[in-house]
Amino acid sequence: MSDKLSQVLQRQKEQISQPFGEGQSEDEVVQLVGFVVSDEEYAVPILNIQEIIKPIDFTRVPSVPDYVLGVFNMRGRVTPLIDLARLFNLGTTKFNPQTRYIVLKNENKDIDSCVGFVIDRLTEAIKINKGMIDPPPETIVRDKGMIYGIGKRDDNILTILKAEALLKRDF
Repeated sequence: MSDKLSQVLQRQKEQISQPFGEGQSEDEVVQLVGFVVSDEEYAVPILNIQEIIKPIDFTRVPSVPDYVLGVFNMRGRVTPLIDLARLFNLGTTKFNPQTRYIVLKNENKDIDSCVGFVIDRLTEAIKINKGMIDPPPETIVRDKGMIYGIGKRDDNILTILKAEALLKRDF
């Protein structure tokens, strides 16, 4: 791997691991992947994405919260599948040809975990300047919530989620 690529990847890992706004200038760029859940646009840092796949069969698991649809086999690894619409109390995802599973990975080297999330559709790869990201509203507990920040764009805003908060298992 080239030195330049290594530096870029290291800087992005540092951006993800630091609390909002700490040690970062406003002109730094954050790379995200945007997606839609129940007509709302969200994004997660691109470095936390293991892969994005078309829906495959999953197996239901008893005695789990209703937002956990079950588990699926991803190349020999049993991976939990979560319906983000249910998790966010936005109803239930209706599967259609644009539905995808977005598989997030944990950046912590000590923990080897992946979780799949059902999304309605992908939107785009997004590059946004750090200065265009506001902290979560004060009504949300910043440390415990799932929202990293609110990205301001020309035509809309998008909610940027904390991948590490989504990956926490409470089931």
